[in-house]
Amino acid sequence: MSAVAPVAGAASPTTLFDKLWQAHEVRLLPGGDSLIYIDRIFLHERTGSIALQSLESAGYPVRDPQRVFCTMDHIVDTFPGRGDKTLMPSGTDFIVATRAAANKSGVQLFDVDHPDQGIAHVISPEQGIALPGLTLVCPDSHTCSLGAVGALAWGIGSSEAEHALATNTLRVRKPRTMRVTVRGQLKPGVTAKDLILHLISAYGADGGSGYAVEFAGSAIEALGVEARLTLCNMAVEFSAFTGLIAPDAITEAYFKGRDHAPSADDWDQAADYWRSLRSDVDAVFDREIILDADAIQPMVTWGTSPEHAVPVSGCAPDPHNFPSAGAESAQKALDYQGIAPGQVMAELAIDAAFIGSCTNSRISDLRLAASILRGKKIAPGVAGVVVPGSRRVKRQAEAEGLHKIFIESGFEWRDSGCSMCFYAGGETFGPGKRVVSSTNRNFEGRQGPGTRTHLASPATVAASAIAGCIRAAVPEENMYTGADAAALQEAIG
Repeated sequence: MSAVAPVAGAASPTTLFDKLWQAHEVRLLPGGDSLIYIDRIFLHERTGSIALQSLESAGYPVRDPQRVFCTMDHIVDTFPGRGDKTLMPSGTDFIVATRAAANKSGVQLFDVDHPDQGIAHVISPEQGIALPGLTLVCPDSHTCSLGAVGALAWGIGSSEAEHALATNTLRVRKPRTMRVTVRGQLKPGVTAKDLILHLISAYGADGGSGYAVEFAGSAIEALGVEARLTLCNMAVEFSAFTGLIAPDAITEAYFKGRDHAPSADDWDQAADYWRSLRSDVDAVFDREIILDADAIQPMVTWGTSPEHAVPVSGCAPDPHNFPSAGAESAQKALDYQGIAPGQVMAELAIDAAFIGSCTNSRISDLRLAASILRGKKIAPGVAGVVVPGSRRVKRQAEAEGLHKIFIESGFEWRDSGCSMCFYAGGETFGPGKRVVSSTNRNFEGRQGPGTRTHLASPATVAASAIAGCIRAAVPEENMYTGADAAALQEAIG
């Protein structure tokens, strides 16, 4: 508690989440829900046509098309020279219908061939569509990624998207608040992906259920915006309503000059407001978790949930050591993965390596993986695929020569999209294949029927591809983890 007594009549200390909620609460509704104003709506081709066509059928227009954005990301192919044709049966119908509905309603569309097309949660921040202090919704559970920049963002269903399109509001039950404080600094070779897998493994996949989770502490403050996006991306895998990180000087520098960011005339006013978006010193959270960054190691999943994670240097667990309620599901996960209790993870041979998804497909992710792969070849028999998160990321990576590193090492270099993050795109490594993947979900069949997925950071994916088995990157191999292109050019020659 503060040693300074509060001034009479002064507002109570408030969390960042409460500040964002209060700024957007139109009214408190009977029954305890709130009507929340929605600043930005993002759609994609898997659900966009459903919401837009349903709205039109009901006789309502999109209330404010300038606040609505749509991209082709989920089922679009990522092969070079792609068009509307997809591997997914009827996928072309989704694309064509979404294009027609988006163009008719006047929303901004990042079409299959648009130079700025990409995954919704990647292009939202990179173009400044998601900004500190805004509310943003999308029919996709990983919309919580955007809380990394101080936005209040969460995933919704198609019917909710229809309501938001018509009214720019949504009826929402206010969640409780949780703060996860990470003290100290992450060790070399440990990434934001390792941090979130560590948290989920320690507190369970339902540990954040019913909460809006704010990440704080010195380890969080040291992360770049793209690493923060990775962290908040998997807040939903913690069952949280959303994840949040207070905007700071790093956030401001990230957004300066981006397409939809405030203009030069409005910048100072916007930045002043963004600096107010942080939890007050004495703000009270409903739950607090404290982690020591020094205790976090490179992580990998052994089972079929993000909570089934251990250090890469560790072993798969014995289900008999689980509480009775969890022993059966643990055994089922091991059986699906084809792993015996006590299996040393670093001795587990892999068939494929995938770098991509809204979790880890940004330029910093590709730079890190490329720094490990430079001058090396992936192991014989291992298939490797790299899918940039957006066409902007792809262009930047190619300008820096990263694509050459990936191709020369044996990886395929693709166009942008969700790709093999999940099977809805129709592509898979195949039944029984063991994949180390930078994606966010590893349940049965996530990357195709019978495919076995091990979640890890891009660094671990790259190192595993070279070794032919699950392997953490040696810290000295991480030649480059920053955001300065000139430093990368010097590092890779």
